[in-house]
Amino acid sequence: MSVSKDVKRLMIVEDDEGLQSQLKWCFEGYEVHIASDRQEAVSILRRYTPPVVTLDLGLPPDPTNASEGFATLEEINSLLPDTKIIVVTGNDDRENALKAISLGAYDFYQKPIDPDVLKIIVDRAYQLHLLELENRVLASRQPGSPMDGLITNSPEMLSICRLVEKVAPTSATVLLLGDSGTGKEVLARAVHELSPRKSASFVAINCAAIPEALLESELFGHEKGAFTGASKQVIGKLEMANNGTLFLDELGDLPQLLQPKMLRFLQERVIERVGGREEIALDVRVVCATHRNLEEMINTGEFRQDLYYRISEISVDIPSLKDRTGDAVLLAKAFLLRYVEENKSSVKTFTREAMEAIEQYSWPGNVRELENKIKRAVIMADNTTITPEDLQFNLKDESAPMPVNLREVRERAEIDAIQRAIAYADENVSRAAEYLGVSRPTLYDLLNKYNLK
Repeated sequence: MSVSKDVKRLMIVEDDEGLQSQLKWCFEGYEVHIASDRQEAVSILRRYTPPVVTLDLGLPPDPTNASEGFATLEEINSLLPDTKIIVVTGNDDRENALKAISLGAYDFYQKPIDPDVLKIIVDRAYQLHLLELENRVLASRQPGSPMDGLITNSPEMLSICRLVEKVAPTSATVLLLGDSGTGKEVLARAVHELSPRKSASFVAINCAAIPEALLESELFGHEKGAFTGASKQVIGKLEMANNGTLFLDELGDLPQLLQPKMLRFLQERVIERVGGREEIALDVRVVCATHRNLEEMINTGEFRQDLYYRISEISVDIPSLKDRTGDAVLLAKAFLLRYVEENKSSVKTFTREAMEAIEQYSWPGNVRELENKIKRAVIMADNTTITPEDLQFNLKDESAPMPVNLREVRERAEIDAIQRAIAYADENVSRAAEYLGVSRPTLYDLLNKYNLK
């Protein structure tokens, strides 16, 4: 990925033909595109993606009213959030200028126009755009942080992240509990990367994906001649993870015959290969995960209680996607960017109806289901926006729990609304405040009140 500095594109949205002609020739060094109304501006925006736009708020069909200008501003922000928009207003129109800033405009300039001054503002906006783009390129080349695979803004998952950060530097065995697709392996890797073992191996094995007859050999290794077909010595996953971390996924599917052997390893930190007699001492941090209810399995005799106590020194309950406030929309946008780039797609964004549908859907398959649906929608979409039909799911009304305490219900509703607005606005506080119908200081007060920084 590289930042091109050869073509400096600028779009001027202005319906006055005289000003169009004046402005077109005062921006030396820029490739200037002129738009007379919102429809033409959006068309140019999609085709040329100009990094800087000057926007007159008085546009047809009602040039005396700023409503069409504000609508154009919001549409540009929705399609190209990184574009720097400089709003051009009347001499006594300070109120609309400030409103434009609150809606996400970069700057404003009041008529009458001085081309030299306006060009300085445009140059500054363009340089800022280049700097931000270069920073993103540099950031993409840096080694990922331990939490890079985890995209969240919900209080529920942020508390999980804080717990992982506390637990990771210790030697405690961690048990990750949660439905399929909630990101258990991402958190297991984070435990490893935040620990003193991060320079050693992270080895993962899925207990449900390997036949029972082979799982013992996969875990503990085997000696030559230990069974038919064992033509050479093979070390198991535990030895491969020595000095590092072993991730035992779907531990609830560990066969009962292997549970005592795993318990002995966790107690004694030694193993014997299948067919071997020699004890091998290992230094391995174990992180386990399962979507099954291990306590119920203990009651039915399917899982050993003593093994459960060994693996659950620290238990982490990972919430389902439907219980992660605002995360569905946030994740959907992240997956959209990933798969648009991967597939060289022309898709730009979601319709508002699609975003509402994403938020309302219960996501039984959690993050994995969301990712698959977004990937399919990007590939199959006929237009540049993804609609609810492209996502192919049916929304079902679900009854809400009966309110118990009015204050708690009101606070919960405020927190949910703030999280949703922040997700819709891509963490732009001004735009989120506009969605919520409050001032930016009021939103900051609410963020502080509910500790949502």
